[in-house]
Amino acid sequence: MKKLSVSELAKLYGFSRQAIYAHINKGNLSKGSNGLIDFSEAIRVFGEPQIKESFVNQCRSIDSQQLTEVDMLKRQVDMLEKQLNQALLRENQSLERESFYQEQIEAMQRLLEAPKSNMTTFTDQNPVQPAEPEPMTSTVEVETSEEPKRYPVPEQVEVQAEPRGFWSRFFKPYG
Repeated sequence: MKKLSVSELAKLYGFSRQAIYAHINKGNLSKGSNGLIDFSEAIRVFGEPQIKESFVNQCRSIDSQQLTEVDMLKRQVDMLEKQLNQALLRENQSLERESFYQEQIEAMQRLLEAPKSNMTTFTDQNPVQPAEPEPMTSTVEVETSEEPKRYPVPEQVEVQAEPRGFWSRFFKPYG
C-alpha cells in the first residue's frame, strides 16, 4: 500500500501536522520505521479522504480568483483607455494652441516687416523734418467746340505725418 508523510497526510485530510502528531502520540495512528504512515492506517483512523470535494472547492476558489483578476485587469484596461483618450485630447488642444500662436507670431512679423515712412528711433535726438514741398499745379485741357480752356488742377500732395518717437509706435498718444 501507499505510504504518506505527515505533511502529505495533513494536506490530504485537511488537518494540521500537529493534529496528525497528536494522533500518533495517543497511539491512534502508527508510523513506520522510515517515518511514513501507511495509507490504509490513515483510512482506518480518519476514513476515506474527501478528495473530490476539496478539489472542487479548490477549483472554485481558483476560478473565483481568476475571475476577480480578470475583472481587475478589465478595469485597468478601461482606466488606461480613458487616460489615453484624455492624453490625446490634451495633445490635440496643445497642437491647436500652437498653430494659433504660430499664426499670431507670423501676423506680428508681417506687421514688423512692413515699411514705415519717417520712422525715428530712440537714438534720434532731434528728428529731421523734411521741408514741405510746394503744391504743384498742372493744367488740364478740355476740348470743346470753342477755344480750348485751361483749368488749373492741383496735384495731390501727401502730407507727411509728424515724426514720432520710439514708444509712440507701441502706445497711442493722449488726445
